[in-house]
Amino acid sequence: MHRRRRYAPAQGRRVTPILAFDIETVPDVAGIRLLHGLDATLADGEVAEMAFQARRQATGSEFLPLHLHRVVAISCALREHESFRVWSIGSEGDGEAILIQRFFDGVAKYTPQLVSWNGGGFDLPVLHYRGLAHGVKAGRYWDMGEEDREFRFNNYISRYHQRHLDLMDLLALYQPRANAPLDELAQLLGLPGKLGMAGAKVWEAFLAGKLAAIRRYCEADVVNTYLVYLRFQRMREALTAEEHHRECELVRATLAKSAEPHWKEFLGRWRV
Repeated sequence: MHRRRRYAPAQGRRVTPILAFDIETVPDVAGIRLLHGLDATLADGEVAEMAFQARRQATGSEFLPLHLHRVVAISCALREHESFRVWSIGSEGDGEAILIQRFFDGVAKYTPQLVSWNGGGFDLPVLHYRGLAHGVKAGRYWDMGEEDREFRFNNYISRYHQRHLDLMDLLALYQPRANAPLDELAQLLGLPGKLGMAGAKVWEAFLAGKLAAIRRYCEADVVNTYLVYLRFQRMREALTAEEHHRECELVRATLAKSAEPHWKEFLGRWRV
């Protein structure tokens, strides 16, 4: 009889750390200037608007190609041993290269189960392109069995392997037309959903110097992602109802210890 591998950290049966992650990006103004030979005297906002307009004319959407997204925040939620924690990598003053390198350093340190919402369609490709541009080192992440034989059968790169679990892609059965927005699905599950802003407002907030608000917004998204992951684990019977409840209570208790206002709002909107 087949026995499902349990996800049961409260009883000490889970070994692999779980790392949910999310990134926030803005237009790569320097790259756009370079590729299009734009005058250096043009303001960043003007350069971005020109790129948005050109993209709208070409595709009907102003969403820029992934290689022209500059990473300004990476937030993580890590579940390991008996603890849960959430944070944004680095400081507000750290550049893109530092943020990306530290993310891949974390993958090398923990070899975690990565969990994302649209990470295969957006977050990871952006990190690939931008990491390549900055000379980032990510040997553990890119291992497909050359160094660790186990990675030949389960690695971060293959769409159908589980070291990276893109929840949006999996729940839609790999059909883009079936994709659901994280914010809406989270709210349907009784979770808070997005706080403070929407993704389309990140550039506006960045221009206004509100990087701290962007990092808080990203952190809320990553906790929503982790909580959806817990619900998925309950659905597939890798968690019992009691184990799921304990995991949620651990998250709730961790956030309650913080004096940050976005976590107070998050807890206030968490209905179940």
